[in-house]
Amino acid sequence: MPEHISLLHYLLYRFDLLRLNAHAESLQGHELGYRDYEPLAMALVLMLMLVYLASEVRGIIKNTKEAVIPEEELTLRTFFEVFFETFYTIAKDVMGPKNGKRYFPLIGACAIFIFTSNAIGLIPGMMPPTANLNVTFGCAFLVFLAFNYFGLKENGMGYVKHMAGWGMFPSLLPNLLLALLMFPIEVISTCVRPLTLAIRLMLNLAVDHLLVSIFMGLFAIALPLPVMLLGIIVIVVQTMVFCLLSSIYIGLATAHAEHH
Repeated sequence: MPEHISLLHYLLYRFDLLRLNAHAESLQGHELGYRDYEPLAMALVLMLMLVYLASEVRGIIKNTKEAVIPEEELTLRTFFEVFFETFYTIAKDVMGPKNGKRYFPLIGACAIFIFTSNAIGLIPGMMPPTANLNVTFGCAFLVFLAFNYFGLKENGMGYVKHMAGWGMFPSLLPNLLLALLMFPIEVISTCVRPLTLAIRLMLNLAVDHLLVSIFMGLFAIALPLPVMLLGIIVIVVQTMVFCLLSSIYIGLATAHAEHH
């Protein structure tokens, strides 16, 4: 492997920003290298870029009288409108109109961050942050905290009772026996969700970026193009899968109040 695997790492190394942390250690005790810092730095750059672009679009649509008139060409505003409308439709279809509108800010934020993080890998010399497990697990863990919080906020103890299957029988003993069986299984299943979200997203993007890098190294002109086209499909599909599963988890957590 070459010493500098991306443009960002090369710039950081040239300005001695990575050498200053040469002796830092992780929580597991191993020495941290540039591969540990690079995805986090790229994620921070993308977040700052998204904040700037969002502020620009907000300034455009702030005048509601002019914003209702659609633009004829593809601009930053039209891209944001089509993008968020697509994922809002997904959230609304899964969670219903009321919950879809209420919880869409989380789904929309995940969608735009994951999409741009995935797409940045198509640029030669750039490393997608979502090809790193630390970044994808951070996104998945945020969703994990969110849907559990929303479930407890909406249903209170009914959320916990639903996980235990409490209330399926009229008497106490059958409910207790069912709870002893179901509750540990449900807890394990719920805790596994962020891992599956994170690993699925990371592996697909890491493999896709690796294939593009290999073909770029072998044939830098025309042959990588089919792989890059396939990468575009992977980018869109993985973003939709992450947001679809997140919407399903939130919908399941917040829809239990009617049954208790």
